Formats: sequence, structure tokens, C-alpha cells
Amino acid sequence: MNQNAMLNFIPLILVFVIFYFFLIRPQKKKANEINEMRENLKVGDKVITIGGIIGKIILIKEDYLVIETSSDNSKIEIMKWGINGTYKKNSELKDVEEE
Repeated sequence: MNQNAMLNFIPLILVFVIFYFFLIRPQKKKANEINEMRENLKVGDKVITIGGIIGKIILIKEDYLVIETSSDNSKIEIMKWGINGTYKKNSELKDVEEE
């Protein structure tokens, strides 16, 4: 009887392992990559925000940064978590859009 109870838990354990390797682990890896990209930002980088605004970084502080968004020197303060990725001149997102 005790052995039957153990056999009943095997499918549950198997589902958890599958869930971990197909959902949790890739999500953690992606979050780590995004955090690393945000930590490696430097003045002069072109970035795109989660709202779709494209700009050039002109100032970096601990929790936020200031980007210049257009040729008329409009400046926007953005929290670091609001950066979606770096932006290349050929209109491709780098680091984030490779999902």
C-alpha cells in the first residue's frame, strides 16, 4: 500500500519537473539577460523603452536615466526597468527581441 502511494506521486513530480524546465527556467534566464543588459547601459547608447520610445542615453543615475528623444533635444527621465533593449540603426532590437 505504501508503494502505491509513492507511485501516485510520480506523475505529479514529473509535471513539476517539466513545468520547471519549460516555463520557470527560461523565464529566469530571460530576466537575468535583461537585467544584465540594463546594468551595462552607457551614455551614448540608443535604447527603446517598453512604451516604444526610442532615444539616446545622455545621463545615467542609480535607478533612472535620461534619454534624448529627438532632434529638438527633448529629454525624458525613465526608470531603468522601463528600458526594453538597445536599438540599432537598422531598426532592429538587440538583446530582447530574439525570443
